Amino acid sequence: MTAFIDFICNFFTQFEIYFRILISAILGLLIGFDRTHKHKPAGVKTYTFVTVASALITIISIESVEVYGHMHDRTMMDPMRLTAQIVSGLGFLGAGLIMKTGFEVKGLTSAAMILFAGGVGIGIGAGFYGIVIFTIVTAFFFIRVGGWIEKKEQNRLHAKDDIDLSA
Repeated sequence: MTAFIDFICNFFTQFEIYFRILISAILGLLIGFDRTHKHKPAGVKTYTFVTVASALITIISIESVEVYGHMHDRTMMDPMRLTAQIVSGLGFLGAGLIMKTGFEVKGLTSAAMILFAGGVGIGIGAGFYGIVIFTIVTAFFFIRVGGWIEKKEQNRLHAKDDIDLSA
């Protein structure tokens, strides 16, 4: 049994960056499934691409320091420099999802979810599995609670409007 556990540990250590990509794809798929289920503009493929791309860029950014950081005596590299650029790109992508018609604004949650998916990819790419999975569970719990609260508030406002119209 010990030999098997050693094999699994060595296998995971040797191929961890591939698992990071796989885990980020699974988490992106779950986020996208939630949005697709709600018939939102960005869906399964969008969120999977965002999480996987963010994880990949983060992995490359971190690993490139190890590979190229020792080439010259004065070479200084920040392992999270590329990762910081992901946030700018996600802001641009999210802005494209936001639409305004009169006083109504749509797409804000989808834009926020794009940023969230990028954060998931960055976190998994950097190897922070526990905090990312905890964050997803926490966020989805509070999203459900928030949806319930919004629905209750809308029902209350509609009931009040119905009372005002009948008076």
